[in-house]
Amino acid sequence: METIFYTYQDYLTYTKGVLYLLMIAALIGIALFWRFLSGKDDENKLL
Repeated sequence: METIFYTYQDYLTYTKGVLYLLMIAALIGIALFWRFLSGKDDENKLL
């Protein structure tokens, strides 16, 4: 797929949209990773 940018504004709009999607994905990934790191192990409670 080839994207043609006719103006500088088209280019900026496209890159800004892609950047926002990447930032949202990174924030969700960080939140999920934090939950993974801070998760509690139920097996240790039995000891």
